[in-house]
Amino acid sequence: MEARVSAASGSSHPWSPPRDASDIVKAIHAMLHPRNIVVVGATDKPGNYAERIWNNLVKYGFEGGLYPVNAKREAIWGVPCYKDFGSLPEKPDHVLVLVPARFAVQVIRDAAAAGARSATIVTSGFSELQDEESQKLAAELQQAVRETGLAVTGPNCLGNLSAGEKLFTNIDDRIVTMEQGAVAIAGQSGAIVMAIRQALEDRGVGVGYMVTTGNEAGLETPDLMRYFAEDPSIKVIVVYLEGVRNTKAFRDACKAARAASKPVIALKLGSSEGGRAAAMAHTGALAGSIETFDAVATREGVIRVRGLDELIETTECFVHAAMPQGDRLAAVTLSGGKRGMLIDAFYAAGLNFAPLSPHVSGELAKMLGPGSIVGNPLDAGFAAVVDPSVYMKSIELMIDDPDIDIVIVDSELPKAPHELRERNLRIVNEMASRASKPVIYISAMSIGFSEFTKSLRKSVPHLAVMQGMDRAVTAIKSLLDYAKLRKEVPDIVSSSKPAARAVLEKTLKSATGAALDEVASKKLLKAYGIPVSKEAIVQTSAGAVKIARQIGFPVVAKVVSAEILHKSDIGGVVLNLSSATEVKKAFADITARVKKLEGRPKLDGILIAQQVKADLELVAGASLDAEMGPVVLFGTGGIDIELMKDVALAGAPLDEAEARLLIGRTKAGIKMRGYRGKPALHETSAVKALVGLSNLIADAGDRIASIDVNPFLINARTGVAVDALIVLNNAAAKRAAGH
Repeated sequence: MEARVSAASGSSHPWSPPRDASDIVKAIHAMLHPRNIVVVGATDKPGNYAERIWNNLVKYGFEGGLYPVNAKREAIWGVPCYKDFGSLPEKPDHVLVLVPARFAVQVIRDAAAAGARSATIVTSGFSELQDEESQKLAAELQQAVRETGLAVTGPNCLGNLSAGEKLFTNIDDRIVTMEQGAVAIAGQSGAIVMAIRQALEDRGVGVGYMVTTGNEAGLETPDLMRYFAEDPSIKVIVVYLEGVRNTKAFRDACKAARAASKPVIALKLGSSEGGRAAAMAHTGALAGSIETFDAVATREGVIRVRGLDELIETTECFVHAAMPQGDRLAAVTLSGGKRGMLIDAFYAAGLNFAPLSPHVSGELAKMLGPGSIVGNPLDAGFAAVVDPSVYMKSIELMIDDPDIDIVIVDSELPKAPHELRERNLRIVNEMASRASKPVIYISAMSIGFSEFTKSLRKSVPHLAVMQGMDRAVTAIKSLLDYAKLRKEVPDIVSSSKPAARAVLEKTLKSATGAALDEVASKKLLKAYGIPVSKEAIVQTSAGAVKIARQIGFPVVAKVVSAEILHKSDIGGVVLNLSSATEVKKAFADITARVKKLEGRPKLDGILIAQQVKADLELVAGASLDAEMGPVVLFGTGGIDIELMKDVALAGAPLDEAEARLLIGRTKAGIKMRGYRGKPALHETSAVKALVGLSNLIADAGDRIASIDVNPFLINARTGVAVDALIVLNNAAAKRAAGH
């Protein structure tokens, strides 16, 4: 064959970024819609990556120019081979780098100088290795990418797919359907991204773009998300994330996708290594990176899945199901047993089937007779088995009912053509095409797709076809949750006052230990509007008695030491002190216990505090996650906090509305609003505390690792922080955490 030189095929693509699009979006468009592709490192050694990528470009008919470059060859793969960029018949546009790592940096610089706009570095041997030379090469590559401005994926990646351009710069030798599908995939693992693409293809779901980002020396996954959010051919964005390097870029990309009504379905791996200092507080221990990822990302419309199977089912659901107007479910089956399975599976996910309207119930009762269960889910029974038109009419009644938002049909896909089930499927697809609600087929088991079912599935585009009851239910719940989100995600900024920020700066400037003691912590909390108990620190037993009388009995005595993080563990808290004698004894006992501790921690004094009568013990806190930034935590507190784990998280800062939503996601929140006839508790004080904590952790930047308010005591009239621990993000904290 001959190397082909032709006009760019991008003209057949209906969309190009507008003039006011970001530079990143324009750069990615150039990468996925290039005028030509240059393969640097062309070699015909059997089975090598360069040859496999070249064969894919030829096989799928990329219509731009294709040029191999190798200074030692005059011809390769039956076409002329060029010694360098200067000898090409036109200036390079997209460059595939397959030379050894030590040469890759210079190739990037030379490509940019020759006029290239983008590159994919397949070569490995950079930051994925731990030796000094590889790390140095990685740094040099990042610098070259920044200085040249090229749109670069990789290194250590496996290439990309742009179906509309018939571009497949990937090593995969499995068959690819080159159609501009509604799904775009990006991720750091080439093998996983390729497996996702293949699985979706097997399900008849078209993939318009697939980008493997590798080590992400240049473009990162959030950059691709921004591009996919703007390209109107894409409906669903799928990402595989090993880590989030730039929280702001990720959140901005999520917001762009949400504004475009495009769900982001994410498979996220890894736990935070940076949270160990924060884990010295309860809040840090409870806020793992997956939980903090969910807290931040869910607000912006990200659906996190727990595995590849769930990812495929959820993607299938969002591609083919219309967005529901509400959560009123209805289902049709032909089996009492299947009816029970549907009820159990949806109930376990917190979903229920809506009561049928009198009209629909009446019509079904007239048609079905004995052997049926006229309800929701509907067991259409013997009448529908004997007469398929009755079955179809039952489904039609559900679809036409304005009081139902989603219709589910329990049925296996036909395995061969001309089965009755195929005819029924096509009839329901036609009904769904006219409906203003999603219609979803669920196979109770994951039975796999045959070649026939693949083509059949493509011929019924108005139905979501789900495999496996549990995964289908999870996907439908994600669809319902997504439909309830706000389209525009507002930016919430810290609402703290200058005076509060001044106290923060003064406190952090004077801090030397791993954590602030309770007195300093509470002083800072109070500055941020967080209600705290009446209290004072004392140095003598006489002083303790004096303060106790001023506050009013009963009181609490607590050890104050920046070196003792968990006071209860060493007997440093004594409750229910109702007299001067009891206060004196508590003072003496705590002092004696501290003197016996290993390392002789410094005792700063004893805190005498108001003992608040609590109807409920809460925990409120904030933590700085290594990946996702600041988050706020709320839930059931007290000594059983780790056992209960009734907590919810949200990104910080937050406003009053977001704080109330956070409270409502916990069992503690249910109790606060009045449970089983008990009076409602003082929610306003908890809201005030959460907003204040969120402002504090946000204002602190990276200087505070975690804030732990446990317990926050609440009753019907008030709520106060009675204990607080602020762990700093400094060298002392890292030493204490074992870094």
